[in-house]
Amino acid sequence: MANNVLPPAVSEVCRSLTHRTNLVACEIGIFWLQNEPHTGINRLWHMSHQSNATAQLFNGDLGIRSRVNGYGGGAIAASSEGVFVVSEDQTLHFIRISDGQCSTLTDDRAAYGGLTVDRKGNRVLAVREWKDIDSGVSTSQQALVAVTLTGELEILHCGEDFYSAPALSDDGRNIAWVSWQLPDMPWVRTRLWTADIGSDGRLNNCQIHYAPHEASIQQPVFMGQSLWVISDHEGWWQPWQVDYSQGGGGWSSAGETPQLDHANAPWQLGESHHCVLPGAHWARVCYRNGTGELWLSGSNHGCIRVAEAYSDFRSLCTAEGYLYAIAKSASHLDAVLRIDPVTGCVSVLAGGEKALPGYEISLPSNFGVSGLDGNAQCRQGFYYSPVSDTAKAPPLILIAHGGPTSAAYPVFNPQVQFWCHRGFAVAEVNYRGSTGFGRDFRLSLTGCWGEADVDDMSRAADSLVAAGMADKDKVFIQGRSSGGYTALMALSESDRYAAGASLYGVTDPLQLRQATHRFESGYLDWLLGDPDGHGQRWKDRTPRLRATAINTPVIFFQGGLDKVVVPEQTRDMVEAMRGNGQSPELHWFETEGHGFIQEKSQVRMLEALHTFYLKHSQDPVNPW
Repeated sequence: MANNVLPPAVSEVCRSLTHRTNLVACEIGIFWLQNEPHTGINRLWHMSHQSNATAQLFNGDLGIRSRVNGYGGGAIAASSEGVFVVSEDQTLHFIRISDGQCSTLTDDRAAYGGLTVDRKGNRVLAVREWKDIDSGVSTSQQALVAVTLTGELEILHCGEDFYSAPALSDDGRNIAWVSWQLPDMPWVRTRLWTADIGSDGRLNNCQIHYAPHEASIQQPVFMGQSLWVISDHEGWWQPWQVDYSQGGGGWSSAGETPQLDHANAPWQLGESHHCVLPGAHWARVCYRNGTGELWLSGSNHGCIRVAEAYSDFRSLCTAEGYLYAIAKSASHLDAVLRIDPVTGCVSVLAGGEKALPGYEISLPSNFGVSGLDGNAQCRQGFYYSPVSDTAKAPPLILIAHGGPTSAAYPVFNPQVQFWCHRGFAVAEVNYRGSTGFGRDFRLSLTGCWGEADVDDMSRAADSLVAAGMADKDKVFIQGRSSGGYTALMALSESDRYAAGASLYGVTDPLQLRQATHRFESGYLDWLLGDPDGHGQRWKDRTPRLRATAINTPVIFFQGGLDKVVVPEQTRDMVEAMRGNGQSPELHWFETEGHGFIQEKSQVRMLEALHTFYLKHSQDPVNPW
């Protein structure tokens, strides 16, 4: 076990991960957000092109985070004079680089995200979300807006339920964005818009450009005056050029593009999985068997893959002739990369530290899971073996990722390493509905939530047990958010699990349908069908109503400030189980929301989980 006899302490594990996100670049440097592990607060970091020195910008107490749609994204945008940011309280600010002065631009109790600098108009464009009170009922509304450096706000476009981050042409005369309407989610069906920007900054000639077939369109990008998007109307999220000068908008493919997803589910605003390189070349990310690859096209060597040591890439952007990206790997922390698009040479500008230095890292191995149709493709996951070799098959923690329209990626997760250093194996499963495996696989969860995902998790468990990679009597299942729902449904369907854990998981979809935020208000109907026409299905797939069918121990974790899976979900489930004579454990975190960001909360959660799993192992793992 490297140089250490004992595994890393739980507090050491919880403070070992530094997230770096939302990278943007301009002529004065690059900017990104970096979280403080002990608080979870995002701080703004900067590096100029003239020096490779990195520094936290604006050292005041300014946490940065967008809360549009509940998941945010696009909380910073850089100009030649400074950077626009959205603070934790959703106020929009401008920080001037020359002297660090921070100006407040808004104070309207609205949330902002998807920031894009309009250089020609000397302003920032954004998605604005606010509460509209009509007849005493408060509902959320969105619009595409512009905010000047003096705080003047103008609505550019409204009337759609949801908006994505806008994109501008190089000359600032054209704009493109994506919108969608309830009950759709942005990975099901969206609409592409373009407009001209007049001399007064207002939009003219607004047009919708429909894809040849039903599609989820995302991430519009201009190459000069040419417009490119990522669309899945042919079955995969792939790059397409759109002739927006025509009323109908002609669509052209990028040529020999592999049948792979070139983006993931747009839960957040401002995602960037492709960008234009100097000389009309491209950088693009694609996902193969759950792993992200970064490819450059049009280089001296044709199409080449770069940064092969990394397994996921976000926030692609360019400045001063270089490509920049946030890169993740299984053994190191998030890295800010600079890549020479001509040579493919990669430099780490910030981050990239070895994860848990002094300790061995359990690396993921890819495994397939056969379905009823005998097709192992897509039903895929990542297996992490215990750090210490043992003669016997290890206990296994089977993890259902959240979303459920999301995915498990082979990137460093300190909590996975926590288990591997304590004698457990961990398996993360990309069940049906996961992203990165094409449109059909992603939409295969339609009406099948609590069934298809549960079946795939069970098959993964059986497959790993049969391969000798897990002890059949010590298989535990856990999940966060929707993954908690999957875990609870799995526990109610089978006795193959020794115990389970729900981390702020969904327990009553119908109740949640009435209480969740607007962004996901139509999601549950897509996952389970219209409750008026499929009432029995909703009842059959409600963990709270199936409490008597759960005969194994369960532990629950819930944040009191959760606005996505509201706290009543967990409280009612625990009461239902106790009413049936069961003894579930409940751990409450009053100051946490949807996802625990405070180090003390993460420590408390892992300690409780470890004690719980040891308690319910027939032959307890050595607790060190």
